[in-house]
Order: sequence, then structure tokens, then C-alpha cells
Amino acid sequence: MINADGCFEHMVDCLNRLPGIGIRTAERMAYRLLAQSDTLMRDLREALDRAAAGLRCCEQCGAVTTPDQNPCRLCVSPERDDHILCVVESPEDILVLERCGSFRGRYHALLGKLSAHQGDGPADLRLDRLMRRLEHEPVAEVVLALNTDVESDATAALIAERLRPFKKMKVTRLAHGLPAGSGLVYSDPVTLGRAMAGRQSVD
Repeated sequence: MINADGCFEHMVDCLNRLPGIGIRTAERMAYRLLAQSDTLMRDLREALDRAAAGLRCCEQCGAVTTPDQNPCRLCVSPERDDHILCVVESPEDILVLERCGSFRGRYHALLGKLSAHQGDGPADLRLDRLMRRLEHEPVAEVVLALNTDVESDATAALIAERLRPFKKMKVTRLAHGLPAGSGLVYSDPVTLGRAMAGRQSVD
């Protein structure tokens, strides 16, 4: 027999794990899904099933791709610059930077950031994969294209510290025009382009 209370709480908990979704918002979303179980819940279930079957995070950079194109087109493209690697927090950031058109290097998505509140530490990020890439790829510059909040600053500091053994590698961070406490996805292409062009060295 299904425990109705337990099922609802589990649905709320799952929704609450999504970024930007607090517990109250998760509860409202859960009630709306239940109220529209024949339409909205059905469509969402179908969309999630299709995504689970047809989408992946690229095994190399972390961008969204398909099972039959992994590594993704950005990683295999001969037109990209192998000597510059842009580190971002999420696959969404890669899409935003590609739209601005000012970066032609390679990418590496961490799939998160340091967050004591969420319980995310260094082991939860793709840092080991990043270090392996830097050991085997001809990267001369790492661009830390992270957001501008406290947790992202801590993540950038950790990465910069881990990159110190790479003496000849330049480590930079976006500057000029990114408002404090904001994310890449909220920046327009012109602002992002200027930030990429005006990146600064990380000491």
C-alpha cells in the first residue's frame, strides 16, 4: 500500500534539490503537479523520461550532449583553441558563453560549486577530472568564468591554489561588468564579451 504522505514528501524533497527552489516553492510545485496529474504531471514525466534516455553531460567538458556524441561537438571541434580552458560552474554557463561568441577555447564545467549550505565540497566537483585534463592537454591559460557570489569566490580560490604547481600556466578570472552576487546566465552578451576580453590574472 502506498504511503500518500511519504510520496508527497518525497516529491517535495526531490523538487527542493533543484537550484533556486526553496521548500515552500517545492510544495507549491508539488500541489500544482498533483492538481494537473493528467496534463502537467504527465507531460513532465514524459519530458524527464526523454531527457534521461537522450541527454548526457559530456564526459570531457560537462556540457549537455547526446549519448551518441560524447565527447560533445565543442570538445571534438578542430576549430577550438586547445591552449585556453574556460572553467564554469554549470553546462548552462557554457551555453551562455557560446551565445556571446567571444570565446573560442575549450570548456570544463564543474557541475557545482563549494557550498556548505548544500553540503557540496571539493569531492562533489569535477576537480580531479580538471587536473587530469591539465596534465595531458596543452593548456596555457585557465579562465575561471565563475559567478560572483561568496561560494563561487571560494571555489575560484580553491582551484587557483590547486593550479599553483603548474608554474607556466596562466590563471585568469572574468572582470569588468559582472555585478557582484550575480551569475553568468543573467548577463547580456556584450557584458560577457567585455568580461572575457578584460579577464585578470589570479594571484
